[in-house]
Amino acid sequence: MQIEQLEILDFLRAHPPFDALPQEALEQAAAAIDVRYYKADEQIVEFDQPSEFWYVVRSGAVEVFRRNGRLYNRLTEGGYFGEFGLLRNGRVRFPARALEDSLIYLIPQQVFLELFDRHETFADHVEIEDRTRLRQVMSQREDANDQLSATVDTLVGREAVTLGSDASAREAAQCMTQEGVSSLLIVDDNPEIPELPLLSGILTDRDLRTRLLAPGLDYGTPVAEIMTPGVVTVAHNQLVFEAMLAMLRHNVHHLPVMKHQRPIGIVALSDIIRYESRNSLFVVGSIFRAQTVDELAALVPDVRACFTRMVNEDASAHMIGGAMAAIGRGFKQRLLELAEAELGPPPVPYCFLALGSMARQEQLIVTDQDNALVLDNRFDPAQHDAYFKALGTFVCDGLARCGYSYCTGGIMASNEQWRQPLKAWEQLFTNWIERPTPVSLLHAGIFFDLDGVWGRNEWAQRLRELIARKAKGNSRFLACMARNALQRTPPLGFFKDFVVESDGRHTSAINIKRRGTGPLADLIRVHALAIGSQALNSFERLREIIDAAILPLGRGQDLYDALEFISTVRARRQAEDLTAGNEPDNSIDPEQLSEFERKSLRDAFLILGNAQKFLKYRYQPGRTN
Repeated sequence: MQIEQLEILDFLRAHPPFDALPQEALEQAAAAIDVRYYKADEQIVEFDQPSEFWYVVRSGAVEVFRRNGRLYNRLTEGGYFGEFGLLRNGRVRFPARALEDSLIYLIPQQVFLELFDRHETFADHVEIEDRTRLRQVMSQREDANDQLSATVDTLVGREAVTLGSDASAREAAQCMTQEGVSSLLIVDDNPEIPELPLLSGILTDRDLRTRLLAPGLDYGTPVAEIMTPGVVTVAHNQLVFEAMLAMLRHNVHHLPVMKHQRPIGIVALSDIIRYESRNSLFVVGSIFRAQTVDELAALVPDVRACFTRMVNEDASAHMIGGAMAAIGRGFKQRLLELAEAELGPPPVPYCFLALGSMARQEQLIVTDQDNALVLDNRFDPAQHDAYFKALGTFVCDGLARCGYSYCTGGIMASNEQWRQPLKAWEQLFTNWIERPTPVSLLHAGIFFDLDGVWGRNEWAQRLRELIARKAKGNSRFLACMARNALQRTPPLGFFKDFVVESDGRHTSAINIKRRGTGPLADLIRVHALAIGSQALNSFERLREIIDAAILPLGRGQDLYDALEFISTVRARRQAEDLTAGNEPDNSIDPEQLSEFERKSLRDAFLILGNAQKFLKYRYQPGRTN
C-alpha cells in the first residue's frame, strides 16, 4: 500500500463511522478514495446533479445547504455529506460548497453502497446521529421541502385594505384604484368590541365585473349587495401549502390572512403560484370550467400528470393527499352542479358527504368512491327519493368515468341505504356507538371520516360533533373499535423480514394500503375518538393526540413519521407505474426497493406493530383511560 493510502487509512480509522469497519473494508475504502482540493467559495455539488460520490472532509470546512439556499449544516474534519442522494434516488438533494480551502475525500457510489449494505454498524451510524433512523429520513425530507416550513405571513406584502359595508360600489372602485389592489375586505361595526370590526365579506375586481357591470347595476349599489359573503380565511401562522389547499377546497382566488381575529393582509392566487409548481390549482380550475361529464372525464390525464409531478418534486404525502382530495372534491362539486342543472333544483335541502380517504384529505391516484347523502328531515321517500336516486346515480356514474371506481361495498349515494334524513343518520351513528356490532364497526371505520362537499355542509359538522361527543369516554365502543383496528397487521414475519403475498399482477408483493396506511389510519382514528377530536386528517389527528399526552413519549412523532414514509412509498410506486404506462395499484415488491427504502419501510412497519400492541393494551374492555 502506498504512503498516501496509508495516510488515508489512518485518517479513516480515527473517525466514525469508519472506526467500526474491519481492516479489509477500510483498505477497500482507502484504495478507492479520490482526493480533491476545493478553494474557498468553490461549489462542490449542485442540487439535483447526479450523485456519484460520498464526501468526507479531510481538512477545511464545508457548508451544506437546503435547496432554497438556507444553511443546513457546517462540516469540518471528519464530517461527511452526500449519503441521502446516494441512498435515495441518485440525485443530489443538498448542495454544498467549500467555506474555506478544503481537502475532500471522494468515495465512489458503489464502494459506499457496499459498505452500507455489508456493515450494519456503519449503516446505522450513517443513518442515525441522535435521532431514530426514520425520524432522520423524514427530517431530511422536510428540510428539502420549503412548503412544509413556509408560513402564510411570509407571503403578505402589504396590509389589508378594508371598507365599510355601507360604502357604494363607486367608492369601492375608487378605493381599489387609489390603493392599487384587486380586492377589498368589507367590514361591519362590532357592537361588542368596537375596536375589532367584523369581517363580513370580500370584494374583488371580478365581483365588480360580474355582479355590477354585467347586470348593469347603478354605481351607487352598496358593496354589501355585490361582495362575496362567508369569507374563507387563513391564519397567519398556517403553512403555505395549507393556504393552497384552502383555495383548492373552496375554489377561491383570495384568502384574507387573520392574526388575533384581525385581517393583516390578503394572499392571492398569484402569491401561491410561485410556491405551487404542481398545477393542482389549475386542474381544479379546469374542473369547474367543464360543461359536461365528457369534459370532466377528459381531465383524467391532467390529474394523473399533476399527481406524478407532485411526487417527482418531493412533495410530502400530507401535501399530495390534501391536493388530490381537493381535486376529487372539485369533481364531486361540479358533478352535483351538472346534476342539478339537468334534474332541476332539489325538492328538499341536502348535504353530499365525502367519506374515507377523501374526507381525511389522504387521497392518492388509486382510490374508489365512498359517499352518501344527508337529506332534510322533511324528506318523504314517496315524493322525493326518485330525485335523489337520480342525483346520486348521476354523481357516482360521473365519478367512475373520472377515475374514481365504484365502491365494491356499495357505500355510495346511489344506494338507497345511504340516502337518509339527518335525524336518521344521527340515530344510526348513536346506535353504532352505543350498541356496536361487527357490521356497524366496519361502517364506523368509513362513515366516521366524513366531510360535507356540497349543500348544507353544516350538517356534516353536526354529525362530527355528535360522533365526538358520544364516542369520547365510551370504553366499550372504543375497545370494539380498537379490536377492529387490529385485524390488519403490518407485513413483518417473526424475524422482522417482509411477508409477501400474491397481489394482482404482482406475485411477491405487499399491499401497502391494506397492510400499511390503512391500519395506521384505523388506530389513529381510535385515539382521536378517545380524546373527542373532530379533526379529519390523520396527521392533524396525531397533533391533537400528541397534545393530549395519551401516548408514551415520542410515540406520536413516530406514528407521524411512519404514516408519512409509508404513504410516500405508496405514492412513489403509483407515480412510477403511471410513468411506465402501467395501471397503478397499491402493491409494492420489497425486492424492487433500495436497501435504504427497505430498512426505512421495515422501521415504519415496526412502529405500526408496536402502536397496535399499545392500542390493544390501552383500550381493553372496562379499562379507564
